[in-house]
Amino acid sequence: MNKNIVKTLALGSLLAFGFANAQNKPRVVLDNFFNNEKRENKETKALESWHYTWNDTTNGGFSLLGEIFRKQGAEISTLMTAPSKKDLKNANIYIIVDPDIDKEAYGGKANLIDSKTIKNVVEWVKNGGVLVLMSNDNGNSEFEHFNKLAGEFGIHFNDDSYNRVQKREFEQGKVMVPAGNEIFSEQKLYMKEVSSIDVKAPAKAILTAEGKNIGAVAKVGKGTVFALGDPWCYNEYIDGKKLPADFTNYQGTEEWVKWLLKKSYNK
Repeated sequence: MNKNIVKTLALGSLLAFGFANAQNKPRVVLDNFFNNEKRENKETKALESWHYTWNDTTNGGFSLLGEIFRKQGAEISTLMTAPSKKDLKNANIYIIVDPDIDKEAYGGKANLIDSKTIKNVVEWVKNGGVLVLMSNDNGNSEFEHFNKLAGEFGIHFNDDSYNRVQKREFEQGKVMVPAGNEIFSEQKLYMKEVSSIDVKAPAKAILTAEGKNIGAVAKVGKGTVFALGDPWCYNEYIDGKKLPADFTNYQGTEEWVKWLLKKSYNK
């Protein structure tokens, strides 16, 4: 065979392989509808989304979490509407964090999880989607409608608050992960002011604090649900600047991201 033809075929194969890899990247979609906090940009004076968003580089943002997902080969995006079937079809992982109460929401009126959203999400999970539900503690998160979704998977956030930390007493926020955990290696995580979780089949508890379940997973159809009573992996607690060195939130976040992505390969 002509050498030029061989080179052309080889190049074509490489391009096709690269294109396929790009197309097959896990897609991680972060909700910015049920969590819809906005503030004025100090420089531009324009309103911007903040608090548990990819673009927020302040303490309460998820910019570092987004970097970790990208380093593991994922594409990240934001969904600013309630999830339609089409939206979810384009997602491998869908994350809802700290759904608003009215006082936090832009315009003073929270977007609440409704029956259509629940139907769309449940169907998507059963077909192989990976759903992440992260609440907050009492007074800082919406529970009634969030629990209608979580309840479909045997999970209930209890609208309470554990691991309360006084000033800089970081030890009060420790969560010890024992050996044998299916997500995390044996380590010491930091999660403060966490809602406890009740579980029933198909869910099972995977993390505890103060003797209470605070984390859970559920296998539903072809998909997986992860729930935690705290948005624990925001910048402030994984950037290595604030917590004592024996806390391993960055390491834990990397392990968690790898676990989520591995589960997403089913889709």
